[in-house]
Amino acid sequence: MIVVMKPNQGEDVIQKVVKKLQNNGYRIYESRGVNNVLIAAVGGDDKYDYIKQALESIDGVERVIPIFAPYKLASREFRKEDTVIRVGDLSIGGKQLQIMAGPCAVESREQLLEIATLVRDSGVRILRGGAYKPRTSPYAFHGLEEKGLEYLAEAREKTGLYIVTEVMDPRKVELVAQYADILQIGARNMQNFPLLMEVAKYNKPVLLKRGLSATIEEWIMAAEYIMSQGNHQVILCERGIRSFESIYTRNLLDLSVVPILKELTHLPVIVDPSHGTGKWRLVAPMARAAIAAGADGLMIEVHHHPEEAVCDGPQCLKPRVFKELLKEVEKIASVMGRTGD
Repeated sequence: MIVVMKPNQGEDVIQKVVKKLQNNGYRIYESRGVNNVLIAAVGGDDKYDYIKQALESIDGVERVIPIFAPYKLASREFRKEDTVIRVGDLSIGGKQLQIMAGPCAVESREQLLEIATLVRDSGVRILRGGAYKPRTSPYAFHGLEEKGLEYLAEAREKTGLYIVTEVMDPRKVELVAQYADILQIGARNMQNFPLLMEVAKYNKPVLLKRGLSATIEEWIMAAEYIMSQGNHQVILCERGIRSFESIYTRNLLDLSVVPILKELTHLPVIVDPSHGTGKWRLVAPMARAAIAAGADGLMIEVHHHPEEAVCDGPQCLKPRVFKELLKEVEKIASVMGRTGD
């Protein structure tokens, strides 16, 4: 349920409501505006009717609203305003449009620094790159691991870019969090619940990719796992889902999910057309469509020599194509009322 307090209530009144809820087995999450306070209470559903009457008798409580969606903290019912997540001097959500760009995998120090320089000089502020790579085959390249993290840290130091990189193992979260500005949960780990709860312990934004076969509700519930542990800095990333097509696209990029998520949740939504299509020729048109659909940003794979990439070369953009795409995206963003970073 959500307890809506009357405007400009004192802390003593707010804490009276909080204590009443906690004494009846509810977990409490607060959303504070300039003049208004919303208190989300999770659990204790068998006591709803009783507690609703008790709360509404407290002077200072405006109304009590049930949350019917299975996800509570991620719902629009809990928070009407869009959540804007801060990464240094950047914001993800709101009016700003953010691009995350870089190689699928960190292959070497030289490769990463070359691409990081390209990304910075193109005006993009966030560098993506995988130090740990979950792969279908156990014989494929699985990343440079901690050495890759060190290269990412060096790239940040030299270029000023922020870093987003994937963490796969709950035991590695502390290590990756020392290097990353944004912790990425990949599609294969969307429902790795111990991992979701572990990343929630760190005061870092979490980019949560949609699972290969996940429904929208399953995806939002995965975000709810993170938020229920106290970290509300969740960014949802559509990266394509599995379909019956296997020749012309790698995945089915579900752009309809962008306005759906905007209606159901208050969380930022970005789109990854690189993994979503698997074909570099499709990346630009789907990136343009994603911004037109209302996405808050894009994740794009870039490589100087895609034919030599250790993974996902066919979906990587060469520098010239990447720069052309950024110009196109800027025009569409302007039409949509968005600003650059």
